[in-house]
Amino acid sequence: MRATLFATASAAVIIGLAPGVAQAQDGRQQTSGSNQEATTVEEVVVTATRRTEKLQDVPLSITSLSQEDLNERGAVGYDGLAEATPGVIVNRASANFNNFTARGIATNGYGANLQSTVAIYIDELPISANGNSTIMDPSLYDVERIEFLRGPQGTLFGSGSLAGALRILTHDPDPNKFDASALVDYGVMSGGAFRQRYNAMVNVPLIENELGLRVVGFLRDEDGWLDNIGTGVEGSNSLRQHGGRAILQWEPNDRFSARLMYSHEISKPADSSLSNPALGEDVRRSDRPDRFSGDMSNVNVTLEYQFDGAKLTSSTTWGDYSALFFVDLAGTYAQFFPFALDADAWDNNFVQETRLVSDPGGRIDWSVGTFYFQRKRDVLYGYRSNPAYLAARRLTGLPDEYYQRFHSYFISHEAAVFGELTYRFSPDLWATVGARYGSTDAQGFTMAGGYNSNYLTLAYYGLTNMPITIVPIDEATGVKVEEDGPSYRFSLSWRPNPSVTTYAAVATGFRAPVVNARAGAVSTLDPTDIVIPAGASSDDLINYEIGVKGRWFNGRLSANIAAYWIDWNDIQVQANRVSDSVQFATNIGEATSKGIEFEVFAAPFDGWTVVLNGALNDAKVTGLTAQEAAVSGAVLDARLAGPEFKGSLRVGYGWEFAPGVDAQATVAISHVGDFPNTFPNTPGRPAVPLPTYDYTDSYTFVNANFALAFRNYTIAAYAENIFNDRSVIYVHPEAFVDGRYGRQRPRTVGVRLGYEF
Repeated sequence: MRATLFATASAAVIIGLAPGVAQAQDGRQQTSGSNQEATTVEEVVVTATRRTEKLQDVPLSITSLSQEDLNERGAVGYDGLAEATPGVIVNRASANFNNFTARGIATNGYGANLQSTVAIYIDELPISANGNSTIMDPSLYDVERIEFLRGPQGTLFGSGSLAGALRILTHDPDPNKFDASALVDYGVMSGGAFRQRYNAMVNVPLIENELGLRVVGFLRDEDGWLDNIGTGVEGSNSLRQHGGRAILQWEPNDRFSARLMYSHEISKPADSSLSNPALGEDVRRSDRPDRFSGDMSNVNVTLEYQFDGAKLTSSTTWGDYSALFFVDLAGTYAQFFPFALDADAWDNNFVQETRLVSDPGGRIDWSVGTFYFQRKRDVLYGYRSNPAYLAARRLTGLPDEYYQRFHSYFISHEAAVFGELTYRFSPDLWATVGARYGSTDAQGFTMAGGYNSNYLTLAYYGLTNMPITIVPIDEATGVKVEEDGPSYRFSLSWRPNPSVTTYAAVATGFRAPVVNARAGAVSTLDPTDIVIPAGASSDDLINYEIGVKGRWFNGRLSANIAAYWIDWNDIQVQANRVSDSVQFATNIGEATSKGIEFEVFAAPFDGWTVVLNGALNDAKVTGLTAQEAAVSGAVLDARLAGPEFKGSLRVGYGWEFAPGVDAQATVAISHVGDFPNTFPNTPGRPAVPLPTYDYTDSYTFVNANFALAFRNYTIAAYAENIFNDRSVIYVHPEAFVDGRYGRQRPRTVGVRLGYEF
């Protein structure tokens, strides 16, 4: 791999010295209409550095997608974004259960108790979750842009951006013209499941040049394709999701603007999408539906003022998120007795960021800012049996079917100051240094009024005709974990000629500390098992990266290449106690991830476009003590939970179908390599292989699209997963669920109808 990195660096220098005629951009294509002019690559700007810059000039590995890109791909959720982004996968246990992995930085795809290693932002609000909580699938209709920043982004985006940051940037209203659009999608899956997706937008100028309103709404009604033999429901994993947002923007003059946004989304999957291969390819089992629903509301106020030479921005966001986490845990004991968790959770979030950013164009560009984040998460835990079992075993004494109930809440904060400075030695050579100093803390509390019982012990040993002993749960305050320290980023950029930019960068990232909800708990089934630790301290990494971005042949060829080496230390990991499957977070030694990412965009002939992206990655554990191995199940040289290779090839052809009607045909082939779902050994029993250890499949799928564009209308026919590949793309690491395998969605064919006023 060191030789590969050296070869890539040499290639970057060679590419940089090659002659060119224009600046490199990203992969959005424009195909001509009737005159068959040459296809070229659009110029794209991003705001990844908190200022508007050409993608060419940003010393980061970034994939940018426009709304047109999303529509063409049929991307309405996170899976479509992962397909388009080199080195990124989305671990999707079920609807509203998503964790991104970038550059191999993950120890399993679930990450219970842990903050994701990729931060997700809707505008200024971080929606990434930690702990046993869902991460909402937000609507991606009528967005201004999607930016996926790879590599640590701790300087500008704080904790959780350990391996990258996904930014979903919504559209500003236009105060000067009325605008409207709609997109309808009807699809049928192999097996007959039907899906309907409706999206609409209207933009109204209220005061010309000053005040505009933009309203977006969406609705998804999608049948399921799994059968739950425990509940007797066919197509149990159906999805109902709806919501919208309204944005009001006021610009009374050329210096001041005020933007108010309200968004509300509700997502209700009827059941989990995980199956049990022992029962059948698309079969699952639970005594009741597993429910992972979410309800998210956000209010954002953004104020901007343009001074002479700099712009001041204040962004304030209030967010509420409520979720259900209802899951059958009876797989822990091979369905021997009922055991389930019904948890209601709700978050209250507050985010304030203030920054001052210099106007571009000078020898020195700078930005400074402050950030504050507060989250309070309440969780009502209800562990249950069921009335039929209690009656059959003649177990009495519970107030209802719940044998344990308690209310916990968790409070976390993050505060930081940050800044970035770019100095241009010449128009073609510049250096950027950024720093952030922040503090984070987290603490858990248990309220009085809950109770526990000996139900698990009685059920585990098959005892009957006995009263259940109830024990009150006292009020408790958990240990407060705190971390503070700096993050930094340094990069040097060089343009050897106008068509190519090269860069070298060093950056750090971190995650906030984690507290365990059951800290100090001793197993009632096996008191010699692991005592749940207090939590996990922050982990951190340092990323070394070189890259090149270039464009040649009058815009017909463009490429972005990056090579990286990452050292990850004090790794936060999730583990489960064997006797009762209680989850906990802890830390282990270190890991190394190294690899190459590339994106190539070509227009070899008039009307033709070719987009190729891919990533090679080698990520494994490189440092581990015997105690860390015992508590986590990790071993030296264990692979981390990411594929060694992932790639996608997309070929399109556009032509004039008839006078005034343009046509576009696209075929995309994507491949994802296999990867492990967790560490190979059993926590607490380091010499015993973990029964739930497994690999995903290595799989390839093909999508195709044919579209006709009229003046205001488009109609497209599509096929997703043409060859109906049903490979396993996710394996749950824990034993408590009966169905632990997520598969590629069945082949889906359909039509999309679009309208733009």
